[in-house]
Amino acid sequence: MDNGKKADGMHRALCPVESLYVGQRSRAFLSCALRGRVDVEALSAAFDAMTEANPTLRSRIVPDGAGHALSLLGEDERPRLVTRTGDEEEAYAAELNNPLPVGGPLSRAVLVSAPDGEHHLFLLVVDHTVTDGHSSIALHNALWDHYRTLVEGGRADGTPVSGMPRWPEPVSRLLPAADEADTARYLDSRIEEAGLHPVTLVPYDVRRPEVDGEGADAGAGGAGAADDGHIEVCRLLLDTELTTGLRRTARRSGVSVHALVAATLLTTARRRLDGDGPRTLGCLSPVDLRSRLSPPLSASAMVPAVTTHLQTLEVPGNPDPLETARTVHARLSDYISRGDHFHEVRITPEIPRNPALQLATVIATNMGVVPGPRLPGELEAVDVRLVPAREHYFPQAGRSPVMACVVSFEGRLAIEFPYYTACFSPSFMRAFRDDVREGLLAFATAAEPEPARAAAG
Repeated sequence: MDNGKKADGMHRALCPVESLYVGQRSRAFLSCALRGRVDVEALSAAFDAMTEANPTLRSRIVPDGAGHALSLLGEDERPRLVTRTGDEEEAYAAELNNPLPVGGPLSRAVLVSAPDGEHHLFLLVVDHTVTDGHSSIALHNALWDHYRTLVEGGRADGTPVSGMPRWPEPVSRLLPAADEADTARYLDSRIEEAGLHPVTLVPYDVRRPEVDGEGADAGAGGAGAADDGHIEVCRLLLDTELTTGLRRTARRSGVSVHALVAATLLTTARRRLDGDGPRTLGCLSPVDLRSRLSPPLSASAMVPAVTTHLQTLEVPGNPDPLETARTVHARLSDYISRGDHFHEVRITPEIPRNPALQLATVIATNMGVVPGPRLPGELEAVDVRLVPAREHYFPQAGRSPVMACVVSFEGRLAIEFPYYTACFSPSFMRAFRDDVREGLLAFATAAEPEPARAAAG
């Protein structure tokens, strides 16, 4: 699956895994709410050091034969820290809807400060062509490590030894060897499975405008016409006590927290579908490749190093969420133990021709427990968030997967639900979020099972 082209210094060809994101136009959107004084000059220098050390961040996507490549930007084009004064919520919404278009820089950093100079929102946006969740979080933390060193009077060296950029190797070149016949058989089985078990998607509650142009029906949530949509995020946040309770239930039940979340998402999605009988639902789980490569790939390597696992389940009208979680957990575990995640990477070029290979009712990412940034003493991180966003949504489709980005910063589990208001209304997504929260609370507060008692003789 490798296109065989090597980097020539100023350019680096994209592999098929990376090329898939060119059309998707998705991006990692990291935000950090801050309290205290920010040294803007040091923060600007820290961002410059990150882009200097990672040439993918100061590149653009260009045509390259039948594919695409990364090309270094000129010195006057490379991204620099943008600073301005404004409202944090307004800035968050504006930047969430501000794309990274093909041909422009693949990263952006923005600091928005309140007039008092004591409250700030730092935003770091990176194109998914050159990052994934783990590397974007590692980048964010490395940036603040560099900032902390600068303001504390130390020296931080982010300059490459040579003048030539050090491009990271694409994941497609790091996979273990495989027989092409085995990969072909795997692809055939995936296509057959997708055809035998087509999944049901959640219908949009925002209706399309009438064909005759007499106006839009706003739908249940009251959102406007489909052409007026924008990205919003509905958030679910558990405190540390509830997050600990969720982990305890997962451990006691022999499943992962991811499985509990996925089962709750599937249960919530099933309630949005008609009928009492079983419906075929799909759950798409990203699978991190970094720790599964040999040798393992560092989280700091700025490449998308993730594949996916799609499983379909027959979910009844009144499912048992724990049984669903056990199914999700067992199937995902078997998938990884068989090494199918490597096959999934190899068949990536087939996805545009067979979109059902990644079509799911719910998409449940899982970053796991990750550290927040380490800041100097006078600065405090109030809140850290990671949200996936993209440029292209399709209201005309009438239905789609529901995306849930799951990550635990500083021991608090958060689920971010990004959505497009021309597809799902805010009230719909709030209700979906609240149902997921109710399901997770049931897991998090589940009582310990009673110890078995001996029968009286």
